[in-house]
Amino acid sequence: MRIEMIGIDHTRAPLDVRQIFSFTKKAMSEALGWLNEQEYLSGAVLLSTCNRMELWLSLKEAKAPGAYELLCQCRKLESEEYRSYFRCRDGADAVHHLFRLAGGLESKIVGEDQVLAQVKEAAAFSREHGCMDQALEVLFRMAVTAGKKIKTQAPIRRADYSAAHQALEVLKAQGICIKNRRCLVIGNGEMGQLAACALMEEGAKVTMTLRQYRSGGGRVPAGCRCINYKDRYGCFSESSLVVSATASPNFTITWESVAALGEPEEEKILIDLAVPRDMEPSVGELPGIRLYDIDSFHLEAQPKEMRRQIQAAEAIAEEMEGEFLSWAACRELIPKVQRISHLAAQDAVWRTGKAVKELGLSKTEQANLEQTMENATTKVIGKLMFELRDSLNVDTFRECLEALEQVYPAS
Repeated sequence: MRIEMIGIDHTRAPLDVRQIFSFTKKAMSEALGWLNEQEYLSGAVLLSTCNRMELWLSLKEAKAPGAYELLCQCRKLESEEYRSYFRCRDGADAVHHLFRLAGGLESKIVGEDQVLAQVKEAAAFSREHGCMDQALEVLFRMAVTAGKKIKTQAPIRRADYSAAHQALEVLKAQGICIKNRRCLVIGNGEMGQLAACALMEEGAKVTMTLRQYRSGGGRVPAGCRCINYKDRYGCFSESSLVVSATASPNFTITWESVAALGEPEEEKILIDLAVPRDMEPSVGELPGIRLYDIDSFHLEAQPKEMRRQIQAAEAIAEEMEGEFLSWAACRELIPKVQRISHLAAQDAVWRTGKAVKELGLSKTEQANLEQTMENATTKVIGKLMFELRDSLNVDTFRECLEALEQVYPAS
């Protein structure tokens, strides 16, 4: 088993580059289907959010292409120009990153809750597409458990903040008042709902779009007016602040449509929280329009109490990380444990052979008894060895197995 990941995020790559490697649900399905056909892969998980894209691989012993080359094949790209934006990790380094990620410690907004759900959903999506092997299954399950522990036992201040909350903090710091503004939120997914709630918390009057084919299935926060998505430009004209947060591969707001509305009487603020972009960048060049994207917002310096909370969260992540690494190390020793248990059981049956023959059983009865004895002895010895594994560190347990192999060597 060899675990490897490759990722691109807000710390190394601008939005223009990140959106090239972002995946819609449909694209994720296609990518996982393609990855599942690669003989050198045992499993794969794909995570794609507004701030990052990560591809997790469980590799068989056979030689496989590099993770970057594999990702480019998957995205049908041949260019080398993006390699420097990626970070590749393998083994313990990759495991360390995932536990921190699930705990919100790698997020642009440290401690935010969304990433835990995103990690969990990425694992479930891989599972649904038959791409989750045992190693990744255990890794992601333990990482999600670590994230939940951090959330309950060591919550970080502002852990309930979303990108929308951070955007509003930046606007308020610039002296922009949100209260009583007419606001339009384009998108009824999780990000859109968080944006609508954040605006209403600030006293804004919020309208949210719903696509017609989703009407009746979407959730609209209480107190929020809703309109059909196709009517968004009519509400756009009436709104002084517009947020777009969809998973659409196409622009929800275009230069041509906004230009046709004419220059607004007062400055209109547009916030694009999507990756790939929802709003055509050139819209920000129109008179009376101020456009922000997801990279426009930066964290304030961490206060002392927040640093203490982060340290507590890191301790939980490191503890769970250690448990997984121990499991992974012992997992590699399981074939040895099984072989030694089997050989020892066969030895026990051979040593009791004379006594069994003296019972006067038929050949069938004797064979059945010997098989029962062998099965039972194998299980007992295996249980003892796994209990020993849980009581010792991996290196000491490995030494014990090496000693036992002197007694019951591999043929």
